[in-house]
Amino acid sequence: MIDWRHWHNEPYLIGGLILLGWLYAILAGPLRPRLAPGTPYPRARAARFYASLVVFYLTVGSPLDQIGERFLLSAHMLQHQLLIYVAASLFLSGLVPWMIDPVLGRPGLRRLLRFLTNPVICGIIYTLVMSVWHMPALYEWALQNKLVHVAEHVLFFGAALFYWWPLLSPSKAFPPASHGTRMIYLVAVLIGMTPVFAYLTFSSDMLYPTYEYAPRILPNFDAAADQLLAGVMTQIIGAFVAMIAFSWSFYSWFQAGQRRDGSK
Repeated sequence: MIDWRHWHNEPYLIGGLILLGWLYAILAGPLRPRLAPGTPYPRARAARFYASLVVFYLTVGSPLDQIGERFLLSAHMLQHQLLIYVAASLFLSGLVPWMIDPVLGRPGLRRLLRFLTNPVICGIIYTLVMSVWHMPALYEWALQNKLVHVAEHVLFFGAALFYWWPLLSPSKAFPPASHGTRMIYLVAVLIGMTPVFAYLTFSSDMLYPTYEYAPRILPNFDAAADQLLAGVMTQIIGAFVAMIAFSWSFYSWFQAGQRRDGSK
């Protein structure tokens, strides 16, 4: 039986995270006087950024990865939720406008990025990436091929950045959407993801052979129960995150209206 207690310490994983942390430290430290003279060190944002790197490593480097890859679909889905909702949101909210706008605001990129950061396009990219990768053939391919599995997780994380951009954009060149647009966006993406949730939850067949024939590491927890839990968990977590974000957007919208009324 495969040991599920394995930790990943591959050079591309550890090296990539160290490189991102080093780049952030250089931008926020020695280069800050040049990029944003007089601006204090962004402590809160830096804490969120480095927390995202820690969450990313714990998600794909801890035994959770081995359990999700070889034994439990529900563990694999939890892994994806951590990447999408925790690591990606912390990463994006940890960035500072003066770090990224010198690159994003370049004339040659403006038209393309304005298109890509449109809420409609962000929602389509996220929904398509999530939906396509949950097709049995692609999902199984990722489980059987390490490089494909790494690519899958990178694409999930990238798609999650698109998902969060209309809500948490750190850029002044491409700011977050308006409060009303955010609320419509969240509902639309949740509706767009419903077929994936339903596909996982209500399928009468075992969708992924790896989990159907995997050794059972939990007593009285067969493949059918695992698949049902994966679908329910994915739907509940997705809906819960969307509800929190919707409530936050509505409250921000209400507060902005109160401030406008008070200034009249």
